[in-house]
Amino acid sequence: MEGGAVGAETRLAPEELEALLLIMNFYRDAELRGARLLLNLHRHLRDPDSQAKLTRHLADETRHAWLWTQRICELGGAPSDVVGGYQHRMGQKIGVPRDVVEILALTIVAENRALERYNEHAMRTGVDKGTLEVLEAVTADEQWHLSWVGEKLSELAPGRGGQDRVAQLLERYRAAEQEVYASFQADEAKLLDLIRRESQ
Repeated sequence: MEGGAVGAETRLAPEELEALLLIMNFYRDAELRGARLLLNLHRHLRDPDSQAKLTRHLADETRHAWLWTQRICELGGAPSDVVGGYQHRMGQKIGVPRDVVEILALTIVAENRALERYNEHAMRTGVDKGTLEVLEAVTADEQWHLSWVGEKLSELAPGRGGQDRVAQLLERYRAAEQEVYASFQADEAKLLDLIRRESQ
């Protein structure tokens, strides 16, 4: 990895590049915080199948954070701490999950948002080749994450309050997530607008 130089395929105006790097740092932060949530799951799901899948999932999350870190550096930026990122806001809104069903339900909601956001980014016009490659790589993994977590949640539901509890949790988490994401998007838009105004 070599930082400090923008690839020939990028050709972004300085303010556009700064905005892209900000968004990539948001992605990186969400992946790192998602990994921390998975580490909590390791303490709850001790069966061999879950341990294998959790370890793969955790490896994916940290690899995603690395891919975003690498891309940020390739574009001449630097990884930076994010204050008040998506996962942090979700934690503030929802609180600490109390059991494995709550962690799994929260994981599904967060992974759905990640998949939606990455797909939306990939469909924008003018996405450079290197960034598109990262988006395609992380999106492919998110599909499997949703699949195995959903299956595990269905498997555990009967002994943990039933499908009704799971449905209520998902409904509550999705409603909270929509509020969180709307506020996150609004704040992100303000930051991006500030970047553009400062460059003029």
